[in-house]
Amino acid sequence: MIVRKNINLKGIIGFSWFHMIWLPLWGILTACIYHFFNYQWLQIPWLPLSILGTAVAFYIGFKNNSAYDRVWEARKIWGAIVNSSRMWGSNIKAYVGNQFKNDELSDAALKSIHQRLIYRHIAWLYVLRDQLLIPTPWEHMRPSHDGWVKKFFDNRQKRFGIGLFGEEVTKHELNLLLEKEELNKVIEFQNTATQLIDTQSQELKKLRHENLIDDFRHMELQKILNDFYTHQGKCERIKKFPLPRQYGSMSFTSSPFL
Repeated sequence: MIVRKNINLKGIIGFSWFHMIWLPLWGILTACIYHFFNYQWLQIPWLPLSILGTAVAFYIGFKNNSAYDRVWEARKIWGAIVNSSRMWGSNIKAYVGNQFKNDELSDAALKSIHQRLIYRHIAWLYVLRDQLLIPTPWEHMRPSHDGWVKKFFDNRQKRFGIGLFGEEVTKHELNLLLEKEELNKVIEFQNTATQLIDTQSQELKKLRHENLIDDFRHMELQKILNDFYTHQGKCERIKKFPLPRQYGSMSFTSSPFL
């Protein structure tokens, strides 16, 4: 995503230099073949050309609108995750305490509980990020896609920010945020992020049993966890449902005729 105020010439060239090379060469080659070899079949009347150009314009307009809709939806989901994360941290510190417990815990013990619940949530954010970056079958950087295309898109990912933090960063952070036994347990599940939220829910149940929270606070905290389930599901919906292939390929197959 481009977050600068303006797109400078250097950025345009860096992003599209490959197309700026092959498109003029393709046009020159076609014109030379038509002129020197008199290949009349290369000639295209203006009428079908204009109709085809209008159709491609509709396709491109739809793709642009759909792409922006997906980006805007993702931005709203990210904002919802940020807001719910703030509520989770604030409510954990305010709700989990000795208000309803006869044999009160020490401040150090309460701080340990708060830290465990908040650190586990941060681990969920790291794991969710990693899961959303797993290549899908229709993406060019999928592991089964060998050759220069995969290398090209891998380099573009790293250059424009997606690959700034690799898998080793997540593994390092998870070792700091989760206890070793818990990490070894949740990492075995296919959807580790979902399992972390479930672990949070089970700990809330334990806290309720120990009277560290009452029924009302238990329900409020569980509601935030349910919101995290919803946010994760929305992220996975965008990740796992591509732009319809007929719109993704029609303009591509039509462009050589323009």
